[in-house]
Amino acid sequence: MLVMSESYQQLLEAIVRHLEDRKSQGVKFIPVSQETLAALASPGLREPKAAALAPNPSPARSVPAQPLVESTDTVLQLSGSVSSDPTSPAAAPRERQTKEAAMTELQARAMVCQKCPHLAASRKNVVFGVGDVDSPLMFVGEAPGADEDEQGEPFVGKAGQLLTKISHTMGFTRDTVYIANILKCRPDTPGLSAGNRKPTAEEMNTCLPYLLAQVDLIQPKVIVALGATAVEGLLGKTAGITRLRGQWQEFHAVPVMPTYHPAYLLRNQAPGEKRKVWEDMLQVLERLGRPVSEKQRTYFLNA
Repeated sequence: MLVMSESYQQLLEAIVRHLEDRKSQGVKFIPVSQETLAALASPGLREPKAAALAPNPSPARSVPAQPLVESTDTVLQLSGSVSSDPTSPAAAPRERQTKEAAMTELQARAMVCQKCPHLAASRKNVVFGVGDVDSPLMFVGEAPGADEDEQGEPFVGKAGQLLTKISHTMGFTRDTVYIANILKCRPDTPGLSAGNRKPTAEEMNTCLPYLLAQVDLIQPKVIVALGATAVEGLLGKTAGITRLRGQWQEFHAVPVMPTYHPAYLLRNQAPGEKRKVWEDMLQVLERLGRPVSEKQRTYFLNA
């Protein structure tokens, strides 16, 4: 009779213990390579001759009938609920090297994604995300525009330049935050030579697992949702950004601050509108435990 080799069984048990530990910490997604999946699917089998001669052999343990994880195109998804406290010691971030490697693998999968054939056919570049994988702060927009599609990086146009100024005023550089979009491809605009369109709900739902995996890897303390479409994609709420901005929300146990998109401030540069966004950012700084200077508190009040 053929059974699992002792070494493979020990490896499998170690993997199960590790996944159960990660699940208890609130982790929902774990990137995994196709090679690893293939190796796990093909255990080495051998005749247990040596094991039969060993004194007091340990009883064989059966493999659980229900898998602990479900395979997706991008990551392994752990079953179970997510921790409600992302700041607890048990939810400490992975070591940077491990996180960067996992993010690189996730990006490689996104770069060849064909789930939305019409977007894959029209895009120049997949706009995955950029920034610090250990950042406590994550900005999320709706979708790439023409500039982003051209360069393959989110928020590089005029709105992106304003976002960089906002984060710098908060005490962050562009390299010390993480910036991503709900949609990783620019929405196609058939029949139009310029302009952008809003992503559809179906497009956002199809692409959302990539963002979920990014959030799980980064484990930010705060997400800033930029604009109504980003709020809809993250939270499924369509109440309007005017009503939702400044009001804390939650996305997979991570606090979310909805605010106006930087493009809105480029169209409406009234000091009062700028102040609204800045008030939202002051709340973010306080949630992050960052010091706020008197100068920061009074921005746009005397303009």
